Amino acid sequence: MKTIPFTKENIENWSQQFPTPFYVYDEVGIRKCVTDLYKAFSWNKGFKEYFAVKATPTPAILRLLNSLGCGTDCASIPELVLSQKSGINGKNIIFTSNETTVDEYKAALECGAIINLDDITHIEFLEKIAPLPDTICCRYNPGKFNITNDIMGHLHDTKFGMTHEQILEAFAILKSKGVKHFGIHSMLASCSLVEEYYPRLAKKLFKFALEIKEKLDINVEFIDLSGGIGIPYKPTEEPVDIFAIGEGVRNVYEEIITPSGLEIALFTEMGRYITGPYGYLVTKALHYKHIYKEYIGVDASCCDLMRPAMYGAYHHITVMGKEDAETVGKFDVVGSLCENNDKFAVERELPQVDIGDYLTIHDAGAHGHSMGYNYNGKLRCAELMLKPDGNVQLIRRAQSIDDYFATLDIDPQFN
Repeated sequence: MKTIPFTKENIENWSQQFPTPFYVYDEVGIRKCVTDLYKAFSWNKGFKEYFAVKATPTPAILRLLNSLGCGTDCASIPELVLSQKSGINGKNIIFTSNETTVDEYKAALECGAIINLDDITHIEFLEKIAPLPDTICCRYNPGKFNITNDIMGHLHDTKFGMTHEQILEAFAILKSKGVKHFGIHSMLASCSLVEEYYPRLAKKLFKFALEIKEKLDINVEFIDLSGGIGIPYKPTEEPVDIFAIGEGVRNVYEEIITPSGLEIALFTEMGRYITGPYGYLVTKALHYKHIYKEYIGVDASCCDLMRPAMYGAYHHITVMGKEDAETVGKFDVVGSLCENNDKFAVERELPQVDIGDYLTIHDAGAHGHSMGYNYNGKLRCAELMLKPDGNVQLIRRAQSIDDYFATLDIDPQFN
């Protein structure tokens, strides 16, 4: 059963100041999620969460996470700047990118971020920019793994990471060039609801760390399990038990690492897991259309949430004020773009939807607003934070027409 931390009456009040569509993030839910994550891995002395900025690149979110002990995982200069302007600096940032430019590496080095190299050739590339930092992480792609999914794809076909032998060669080169502190990063699945994913990934990486110690006399000081933990988009799905996951990783750590005498800090780079379930896209029903199918037209579009259009992803929809009403048929819930994939739901069982009803689209707190765009000249919507006292705070205003035209070369004679 999907729940919402606000009511139809709340939306009616908020929309007087902030017209729909808009996003709402639940601060209480995000706080509890992060607190539970740290409790689940509290047995590991160096554990740290590096939130994936790409999921929800909003300073208010990053400041909240920083206050809870999180760092950030960045992949671009704007994400680095967002982190710094949110109070996150130095080794509280991991810079994980691929096909990286000179300027991006320079920015990451200047702010003191941990560099996570995606390819062995980037060692030479990085050296041409500046002296190598004392801490380097390398991204590992084993080529196959017994838990993966369609979002990540077959590991042989993904562009990310280095092979087993390349990691060994890279570490040997980096050691010879004076690097002192080493880490391994690996992300082999995305949006996984399999609780064994992290423990199995950890086991593979722990064994690799021991091999590196044996062959190269290098102590791997941290292992970054990255993200990959999913959320239950469908009401029939169950959320993962983060405490069971933490205990599973602990068991593998004590089996493999503890006897070796090594101490390895564990990092995670959640995004979807932390903010996904606690973000909601609120939109209003504008039109009803009956042709070969039944359509509900809303004032949001896939410019606001493109996952259903891009992946065919399921996002649950609640008609506010009609949470307990019986369904009356199947509807496509659509936006106004000149594209037929502009759909939030296809043949979705819904109660009677009347013009003016508010619809809340669930689990939009990660890779929602951040993947938005301006096709058809659609303007980006506002983001609100639902505070613990029940009030909302504007954390990103809606884009204006002036914003849209700000980067364009407009001929003055037509002004």
